[in-house]
Formats: sequence, C-alpha cells, structure tokens
Amino acid sequence: MLKACYSIRMRAAERSPELGEKHISGGERIGSKSQVEPIVKQLLKKASNHSRGDADFIQITVEKIAHDQIQYISPLEVTTVEEASIEKARSEARKILTSLGVSEHALDVAFHQLSSNQNLRGAIILNSKTGLRLDERGQKGVRVSRIDWQDADGDLNERVGEALALASKVANSPFTIAELCWSDDPDYVTGYVSNRGIGYVRITPLKRDGCESGGRVYFVSDEVELESFINYLESVPVLIRRD
Repeated sequence: MLKACYSIRMRAAERSPELGEKHISGGERIGSKSQVEPIVKQLLKKASNHSRGDADFIQITVEKIAHDQIQYISPLEVTTVEEASIEKARSEARKILTSLGVSEHALDVAFHQLSSNQNLRGAIILNSKTGLRLDERGQKGVRVSRIDWQDADGDLNERVGEALALASKVANSPFTIAELCWSDDPDYVTGYVSNRGIGYVRITPLKRDGCESGGRVYFVSDEVELESFINYLESVPVLIRRD
C-alpha cells in the first residue's frame, strides 16, 4: 500500500496564431511521494520527444489523492488481429462492434470522426444506437484521467500498457457498450476495440502510416447518466492490478 498517493498528469501542445492549439501528447500516472519526481521527468521526456511535433506548452499537474478514493480493477484480456489492409481491418472492427450492439449509423459517425479529426484532445461520447454525440465538448472531448497500473506490467510495452489501462477503466463503467480507438501518432497504425465481454482487441492497420488523424470514441447505452459517467472517467482514481 502506498503511503501517500499522487495523480501526476501531463498535457503537451504546440500553439500557433494561425492554427490555434495542436495536441501533441498526454500522460497519466499515479505514484507515491518519492515517485513524483522521476515520473515528472518521464512525462517531460515523453512530451519533448513526440512524432506529432515539438511542444511549446507543457503542463504538469500533481495532485494528492486519498487512498479511500481509489478503485482497483482488473485489466482487460488482450488479443491481436492482423489484417492485410486498412479496409479489412476496419471491416473487422465494425463487425466486432456491431456484434456488441453498436448501430451501423453510430459506426459511420465514429469512423468519420476519427478519420477526419487530427486534433482531438479527448474522447467523443456517442449514443450506441442513434450515433448522437452526447458530450458537446468539440475538440476538447473527455479525457480519461487518474489512471495507472498498481505494479508495472513487464509483458507490455509502454504504449500498449497505457492504452490498456485506459480502456480497462472505460470498460468498467456500466454505461459503456464499447470503445473504438486508433492513435493520432503518425507512426502508429494499430488501434483497438474493447469492452468487458471481448476484452481489448488490438487491430492493425486501422490507418495509413504518416496519418495524424485518430482519437477515441466511447459508445454508451441509452441509460447513460452522462454527468456521472464523465465524472468517473475524469475524476475517479483507478489502479489496474493483476489478479
């Protein structure tokens, strides 16, 4: 048990008078007091060496959190699907999401959003049946925060570990039907679909190499309590631990 817990969060952006703010990188960690300084250094290094560009704005937030606020959950199981083309990979993603109850129209909306947006700073929340966007936050979206592994998982690289932790927190909500994601990093073409039933299904390639479009879409049920759902994603501390 950690003596004192801290949420350490990083956001990096590139700003220009013509284009406004371009999202470069983000990071989420939870650690003890003695871990704060090395974690901050790791996040600064991540923000300063990124394929999306050179950040000229880096924000680090360190916030103490109470032990009784933390929820402990298990990670989703990981599987991987490799396809010969983007078209086949996206078809497989659609097939899986359809089987989970996401409508064709909601999928059309989601794929259009992720294919056309190069500056989504947070996730889009869609009704899984109607495809209606519920969060009304534009490019800012909803950022899942206060998330980390209780212990480092040596079987996963950093990128997959971070994404799996985030997807596990999202899937843990009773309002989540499924998630669709692919990275906005231009040098990473693998994405995933996930929920509590199917786990975390990595699918590649979901976009072309060099493309900076991407993001996350959370498909939710008709019964979603939106304020409660967003508060859970953004504010409830969660540690992922192996059983």
